[in-house]
Amino acid sequence: MKTLLLASSFLLISTHSFAATPSNTNITNVDAASNAMNLTQLQQLSGSTQDYDKAYANYRLAISANVMGQKTLASSALSAAQTTLEALETSQANAESLALLSSVYGMQIALDNSKGATLGMKSAKAIASAEQLEPQNPRVALVKAIAAYNTPAIFGGSMQNAKTLATTAIERFAQPCDNICWGEAEAYTWRGLAKQELGDSQGAIEDWQQAIKVQADYGWAKFLLQQNQQLSAK
Repeated sequence: MKTLLLASSFLLISTHSFAATPSNTNITNVDAASNAMNLTQLQQLSGSTQDYDKAYANYRLAISANVMGQKTLASSALSAAQTTLEALETSQANAESLALLSSVYGMQIALDNSKGATLGMKSAKAIASAEQLEPQNPRVALVKAIAAYNTPAIFGGSMQNAKTLATTAIERFAQPCDNICWGEAEAYTWRGLAKQELGDSQGAIEDWQQAIKVQADYGWAKFLLQQNQQLSAK
């Protein structure tokens, strides 16, 4: 993975008891713990939630652990997320769980390229199924954008496609949402990264600024803006 989720927020959250039905409150709490890079809280959340929420908590735990250099924890969290989501795929497949499963496969490949031969096709199949179920789902477009960004050009990756897909995701985030709603700030951030790779530095900065407008505590966009300022000052 070319770019890792980096955060600087210090927001702490309390532990809750969660139901099995996906909850935007649960997801918001996971995002807050992720922005705080609070591995302990993310582990607690992954242990106190079920089904999609549990998988999402493990997914964010894996990203934070990877950023902090804890590769073993990242790998185990992804394995746990995969197990949960594959069980959901069998019992109650839906676009949200399939899109997240595709992203989990993709991150596993990023951590261990040798898994590309087996998980690459699974990732593509999962996101294709998700898109078939919900063609207008914003997270489906976001996952496709991330894949386009991270996949080498010789295997079909494209910065232009990543930008276009992220734009599609952003447009779809205008839809009303009251359940699983994560990803809008992330979509702006990934589009900014694609713009940066395409030589549009100002466009990248504007997207990262917009990500913070969408989610004030979104540490990754803040980090990228700070990094850009430091490079510009040199």
